[in-house]
Amino acid sequence: MENEETEIVDNYQVVSDGISADVKVLRIPSKFTMSYKITTPVIDQSINAVLTEIRTELIREDPSKIQQLSQTTSEALKREFLEIVQKKLQSIIPGMQEKSYIELSATLLHEMFGLGIIEILDVDPNLEEVVINDSKTMVMVYHIKYGWLETNVRIEPEAKIESYAQQIARKVGRQITNLNPLLDAQLPNGDRVNATLYPISTHGNTIDIRKFRAEPWTIIDFLKRKTVSEELVSFIWQAMQYELSFMVTGGTAAGKTSMLNVFLPFIPPNQRIITIEDTSELVLPKYMHWVPMLTRQANSEGKGQVTMLDLLLNSLRMRPDRLVVGEIRRKEDAQTLFEAMMTGHSVYATMHAETAQQVVKRLISEPIDLPEIEVSTLDLIITSFRQRRTGVRRVLELAEIVERQVSGIMELKTNNLFEWKPRTDNIERTINASQKIANKLALYSGLTSEEITQDLKEKITVLHWMMDQGINNVNVIGLAASNYYTNHDKLMQLVNDKGDPSELETI
Repeated sequence: MENEETEIVDNYQVVSDGISADVKVLRIPSKFTMSYKITTPVIDQSINAVLTEIRTELIREDPSKIQQLSQTTSEALKREFLEIVQKKLQSIIPGMQEKSYIELSATLLHEMFGLGIIEILDVDPNLEEVVINDSKTMVMVYHIKYGWLETNVRIEPEAKIESYAQQIARKVGRQITNLNPLLDAQLPNGDRVNATLYPISTHGNTIDIRKFRAEPWTIIDFLKRKTVSEELVSFIWQAMQYELSFMVTGGTAAGKTSMLNVFLPFIPPNQRIITIEDTSELVLPKYMHWVPMLTRQANSEGKGQVTMLDLLLNSLRMRPDRLVVGEIRRKEDAQTLFEAMMTGHSVYATMHAETAQQVVKRLISEPIDLPEIEVSTLDLIITSFRQRRTGVRRVLELAEIVERQVSGIMELKTNNLFEWKPRTDNIERTINASQKIANKLALYSGLTSEEITQDLKEKITVLHWMMDQGINNVNVIGLAASNYYTNHDKLMQLVNDKGDPSELETI
């Protein structure tokens, strides 16, 4: 509720299927967290009665079409439904503004085949997550600028939350019932959904929607947000150019997959990339030689499962130059991945761990328990960190894996090359000299240490140019990186002349 003491921190509009909504982010002194207030068009009781009448009529006239709509996300069917409802509204309530007909038909669409007002929250590009915890508490959202916010939306009663969960399940050909009260799925639009039913979740039914970003994060986005530094990016770019492998680690919601994804456009364009994921999150430049692969859960009869291990083994028969794995969880996956590294493949993956040293411990300890000689083939570990208090994400450290003698025994340790300094909020190069990467780069590139340093500076110049030109599209960044490899002199001329990015297509 807004009053004299309430501060409006942010204010913007969102539109879902023609429904315009006003969003305000508020700081209310009496609350511990900021609030997310969404205001949608008010529909009076008489109009609601008309919508109910139309709903009943549609179900009676064509039940098969209604059944089809409930199980699909087809845009063509949605448009057809909206047109039919608008015509019925114009017939029953003539004389309204066109905007009102559009909003009312979209409202009925959301209520019959979607998640009601949650559909409007889902189109807010500033939200990463939308969470229904039960019918007694307000819906929570995770905002990219302000972290967790309490909304003014409550989904009542519990039966409606259960109905929404079942609606989601139908759209992906699954079921959620009292006998099968857990749902983990990916919607056709890329959103990841997790739902649970009471009494498994003891306070009530839950739905957690982790939104898929329509425009993927880019390295320029990360540079502008200080998630990474120019020196760090140029270092990793150089490592990728000369086929070194790395792993991204971090806690839950630390942005591991996004961190992995922003570096993939730096892979040379003449190499075959195979990505393996449980849910489709990675987005590479459109012209890359890219084969994306997804695992598959078993059907209701327990058949048809395709595991990450199945895809890993199969991908090694597909002559990949670069192998990218969404997340390593199981021993068998890790074994296959590191065997691929040992046979000369460049590999990139993510893993849950808070620090680089924890990654090493996880890999060499039960249940994964890999031999240290295999783990030592991993070149770099990038630790992604989310500060829960502020919601900001940073690279906490970039480390190489080295062998050190401890009490006469050789052990694997990490050597931090870059670290985030929270006091200054800067990612800085440490005083530690590289004990492994420098030697590998010299071996693979044939460059002297002075030439390697000059190469890093040149890459920073390209990054500066992309930032100055406002480039933040994954395809354009990939095009610039590809020209760096294949038309190096022309690209550097364009960069030094501060040329227009549109010229990347013709150099």
